Amino acid sequence: MSNEVVAIIGGTGALGTGLARRWSAAGYPVIIGSRTQDKADEALKDLEAVMAERGQGNLRVRAMENLAAASTADIVVLTVPFAHHKSTLETIRPALEGKILIDVTVPLMPPKVGTVQLPPEGSAGAAAQQLLGEGVMVVSAFQNVAAHHLQEGHGLDCDVLVSGNSKEAREKVIELVQAVGMRGFHAGPIANAAAAEALTSVIININRAHKCHAGIRITGLGEEHG
Repeated sequence: MSNEVVAIIGGTGALGTGLARRWSAAGYPVIIGSRTQDKADEALKDLEAVMAERGQGNLRVRAMENLAAASTADIVVLTVPFAHHKSTLETIRPALEGKILIDVTVPLMPPKVGTVQLPPEGSAGAAAQQLLGEGVMVVSAFQNVAAHHLQEGHGLDCDVLVSGNSKEAREKVIELVQAVGMRGFHAGPIANAAAAEALTSVIININRAHKCHAGIRITGLGEEHG
């Protein structure tokens, strides 16, 4: 079991609670964060009920307000809609110095979520790194993973592109990707987060056409990476 505490900021939705369940099952202490304590408590209660139905009790998950969650954690994960990206980062910024921030945000701009619309900084991940400064190790990951699959009990046939300026931080995030049950791949510096973020709109179109929850797979690696 890991002693590293993972806080999922804006973690009350399907993506956040799906990650919380899987990391908790892998032995990580997890905190679900929200703008209000009441909303965080409600999400935790719902998660506990679902897990009890599946016979997966004893979750190592707590609920806190966002800033308290980020302050308590060793690794912070941001899973908010793009509209709340900057404001949430500004709220938790005092708690992030010296930590890894895993930015899962995709700059989707309704109603045209199937059209790539990257921000002026190039990507949400790059915008986070610019806002927070080099004292925070921003790593972009999980943009192309369907929350639907995280919520289910089966394995995940999906790969994760991991971008960030620190190779050591990327390595740590790849460990977390593997703990969730997927393969993670070094995708270069945070500037390359634009590729994974843009792919999400492409995948949305594939999902609409085929009525599925598609992901990505990296091929040509040999059997040892299968």
